[in-house]
Amino acid sequence: MLAGVCGGIAEYFGWDPTWVRIAYVLLTFFTLFSGGFVYILLWIIMPEPRR
Repeated sequence: MLAGVCGGIAEYFGWDPTWVRIAYVLLTFFTLFSGGFVYILLWIIMPEPRR
């Protein structure tokens, strides 16, 4: 919800954003918090939504 990364991924694939966020948090904890670094990279790389 911070930058819309998980919501954008969910929208792109047609998935429920809640499940994407839950999966992301679990993966972050199980990979020794490297998910924070990946989140920042995705925040920078992902394009803005079309309006």
